[in-house]
Amino acid sequence: MKVLGIVGWSGSGKTTLLVALLPLLRAQGLTVSTIKHTHHGFDMDRPGKDTYRHREAGAQEVLVASGTRWALLHEIQGEEPTLPYLLTKLEPVDLVLVEGFKAHPFPKLEVHRPALGKPPIWPDVPDIVAVAADSPVDAGDRVQLPLNDPDAVMRWVVDRIAVPA
Repeated sequence: MKVLGIVGWSGSGKTTLLVALLPLLRAQGLTVSTIKHTHHGFDMDRPGKDTYRHREAGAQEVLVASGTRWALLHEIQGEEPTLPYLLTKLEPVDLVLVEGFKAHPFPKLEVHRPALGKPPIWPDVPDIVAVAADSPVDAGDRVQLPLNDPDAVMRWVVDRIAVPA
């Protein structure tokens, strides 16, 4: 599986770009999965629902299934799982887009908005291979992409990342 990270400061538009890319990549015939990293705890469940009660009662994993999807909730004891470990949990696809995990070594595209006043991440992260910005920036030897043109970003992804050389 090919993996491409989408990183950037909070509020830069990482999720907006990712969800714009998904249908465009699918229209190219690619199968795509995503992994989203968060620094905050999260809960996909709600108090009072059966699956929540299962977890609260001590289930290590709860799998919920319907005719349209299934989800596996796994309680973590100890260290946070690594990206390579999480990738083993996915079915094979052409491309995995990863939002976050900026400290893990794999190719990344940084979403950067100079108007936010945040410094770019790319000078300190050598595996950022491209920068999608909403105005021109000096990205050094990295590819610069127009953030507000998801089609152009998709073409770069297909040309450089998703299609085997």
